[in-house]
Amino acid sequence: MMSQRSKKELVEVVWPRYLKANRAQKTQILNEFVAATGYHRKYAIRLLEHGPKPKGRKKTGRRKIYHGEVVRVLEHIWEICGRICSKRLKPFLPEIVTVLERHQEVLLSAETKALLLGMSRATIDRCLQGARFVKRRGLSTTKPGTLLKNAIAVRKWNEWDDARPGFVEVDLVAHCGESVEGVYLNTLTATDISTSWTECFALPNKTQAAVSQAISELRLRLPFPLLGIDSDNGSEFINETLLRYCLDEQITFTRSRPYQKNDQAHVEQKNWSVVRHTVGYDRRETPEERDLLAAIYADLRLYVNFFQPVLKLIGKVQVDGRTIKQYDQASTPFRRVLVADQVSVADKLSLTNQFVHLNPVQLRRQIDQNLAKLWKIVR
Repeated sequence: MMSQRSKKELVEVVWPRYLKANRAQKTQILNEFVAATGYHRKYAIRLLEHGPKPKGRKKTGRRKIYHGEVVRVLEHIWEICGRICSKRLKPFLPEIVTVLERHQEVLLSAETKALLLGMSRATIDRCLQGARFVKRRGLSTTKPGTLLKNAIAVRKWNEWDDARPGFVEVDLVAHCGESVEGVYLNTLTATDISTSWTECFALPNKTQAAVSQAISELRLRLPFPLLGIDSDNGSEFINETLLRYCLDEQITFTRSRPYQKNDQAHVEQKNWSVVRHTVGYDRRETPEERDLLAAIYADLRLYVNFFQPVLKLIGKVQVDGRTIKQYDQASTPFRRVLVADQVSVADKLSLTNQFVHLNPVQLRRQIDQNLAKLWKIVR
């Protein structure tokens, strides 16, 4: 087979002779040219009729705008924001750029800033060709608690009014590795349905006492009163201790249907995006590891709730037999709390004051440092 360079040279030689030839001669030249180059006959005719392409020909199409510095800045901010998708990143860009400039983490020229904030979601996706994470599934450690099921109401995924902050879904994430034998650490994840405010607690085990203590600490951390909790059917939740605590504190206590994970879709999603995405699937069981998990979660709660925008489903439409989901504009849990009428002005002012002093880059750095210490513990 001829090289591309040889084919171009052959076109330059044959082209003038082909234009001057009569019909019979053109057929002969074309046959020889196709046999030598292996080109399709129609393509060969176009080459011999129009000749070689002129050197230095300008490319057609739109001029490339987003390249160089603006793409590097976008990738840097994307990493700071935890590699979130463009639907979440696009509406959050003005706020995160302001925060990063306030803490002098980025220095942008006026031109670069205008280009960055003017990017569409499709452009962001084109500029960010990052690696995608491989999803991995952990072991299920939920064992049904049967004694008190009749005393705790069942709640389906669509039965709570999520317009009011204070109703949360709770679940346990087991750090058991490849085996559920023995004692291992657990993470209790709690997600508010209305605002997506998320809290995580490192537990030494999955006993009733440990879970009830975490629920008590949850009430102190939430920026609004705890009105209700919804759990799965595990015995760590369906027990006399937690039921009595909820009755004494006038907290609504409900449970999901067995084997219906969609009933707890909010917290199940956070189990992956917040807990598994951060600390992984390795087995954790020592007090040292629990202390490191607690330190990670102390920074992670601030990073997730103040600097991680979330999308909320607001409706579904049937179009040609397909279900089209409709989402609101991405916003952080912090911003959703600020617009909630049920949250007091004093609590909103306290959150705003805390937000002004937070640096997402420093939070991310502290989380990574503690994660490095956690991963060095090899069993």
